[in-house]
Amino acid sequence: MSTSSLIFAANKVFSIIKTGTTCMNQLTRLFTKTFTLVLFLTMISSRQTVFAQDGEALFKANCATCHKPLEDYVGPALKGSREREPSKDWVYKWVANTTTMVNTDPYAMKLKAAHGNVVMTEFPDLKKSEIDAILKYADDYKAPTAATPGGAVAGQPSSDNSILYGLLTLILAVIGFVLLQINSNLKKLTDEKNGLRTPTPVPFYRNKAYILLVIIVLFLMGGYFLVQGAMGLGRHQGYQPVQPIFYSHKVHAGVNQISCLYCHGGAQDSRHALIPPVNVCMNCHKAISKYTGAPIKRDDGTTVDANAEIQKLYQYAGWNPDTRTYDKPGKPIAWIRIHNLPKFVYFNHSQHVKVGRVACQTCHGEIQNMNEVHQFADLSMGWCINCHRTTNVQFNDNHGHGNQFYSIYTKFHQDIANGKYDSVTVEKIGGTECMKCHY
Repeated sequence: MSTSSLIFAANKVFSIIKTGTTCMNQLTRLFTKTFTLVLFLTMISSRQTVFAQDGEALFKANCATCHKPLEDYVGPALKGSREREPSKDWVYKWVANTTTMVNTDPYAMKLKAAHGNVVMTEFPDLKKSEIDAILKYADDYKAPTAATPGGAVAGQPSSDNSILYGLLTLILAVIGFVLLQINSNLKKLTDEKNGLRTPTPVPFYRNKAYILLVIIVLFLMGGYFLVQGAMGLGRHQGYQPVQPIFYSHKVHAGVNQISCLYCHGGAQDSRHALIPPVNVCMNCHKAISKYTGAPIKRDDGTTVDANAEIQKLYQYAGWNPDTRTYDKPGKPIAWIRIHNLPKFVYFNHSQHVKVGRVACQTCHGEIQNMNEVHQFADLSMGWCINCHRTTNVQFNDNHGHGNQFYSIYTKFHQDIANGKYDSVTVEKIGGTECMKCHY
């Protein structure tokens, strides 16, 4: 072969390599731009979604136990509260220093008197921007009209971004795999251009680095689910058994505004809340034998025959609605217990309800809106301790308000009077000591 032929062949090879390298560079730039665009659009859409939901998330995490946007509940309705407050920055002082405000501020005293002398828990860690987001959510809130089959309310965006995050993860994984292949091909072309011997590529399923990465990922995932499963042993968040009689708390505690303590009197006076006996139900249902309210729906969407459930109550009570007499022996209703704490945990309802003035909804959720009751909180030790760390003690104020039980803590009274504390949480009086709950 002549020298000119060798030079021509070499130029041809270099031309092919250069063309291939140029194509690869263009492909790399294309994928880089595509990745950047997808990531930017996803971040923008996620950022908008998060900002739109910040107020709702903060409201549900901090306020929903005692407040509703449109109606008075344990506390006042939050919608329009900025228009009612006496000064522009009043709400910031109120959220951070509730205990002090209810004893010094006329408007705060008025709120306390109008809502059964219940004092709101302080939230000193809430920023002004977060308070603004909560109140904006309340001002923009509109009453839901209809629920979709999936459980979301029509006209309101879903707060679940799992599909979005899953799709983003898949896109990033595909782009990462393609970039690895491009990098491998570019390295191969560079090695060939430099006259280096390229080793035979190893299939990804035999590549030790890939195999190690997969093992590490599976190990971490397995460890995560194992730890979560171990921590969840004995917890039944969301537990919702089928009861012998369909009892709607929404109808009784919500629509008819029956106090929780009418049926669960033990919650105020003893360790256990107690399930009401049949005769407590019959106090009302001797006179109420027909249900005339709005249709009652189960969680699966089926309609409950409320009158048939009332007849079940009569059978347990031995009551004859025609003769209006007890003409046969009654028997207790075998209600299925929903909230069960481990045997080694001591919990006293009266200490929380009467002394601590904790609202029922704090632990049981919006019970007044539940047709079928389920366990709202996980009732874990961490959940209880966090509550003790953030819940303020309602001291006796020497004017007939507050709890006489705490009058023994005179040191804290003096510290508050001297300005050392503006409030005292349950944690400061030993609320996180092990022996408080385990002995």
